[in-house]
Amino acid sequence: MTEKTVCIKSSLDAREAAFFVQTAGKFKSDIYVSAAEKKINAKSIMGTIALGMKEGQEVTISAYGEDEASAVEELAALLS
Repeated sequence: MTEKTVCIKSSLDAREAAFFVQTAGKFKSDIYVSAAEKKINAKSIMGTIALGMKEGQEVTISAYGEDEASAVEELAALLS
């Protein structure tokens, strides 16, 4: 498991959430985002929108699988 906590640089609107999910979908690993006691599948557009990632909020990205390190780093870079 690879995990990283990041601070959101700007709130995600629907288009940015879709791009985040599309990027997560490139990876074979299971990827999750946790914030405020909620945990969602990063490959789910509905979950990503429902999480409501806002500017200044801290979220934790975790991944399990063969490409977990690169998945976490790339998604963290999108958010921070």
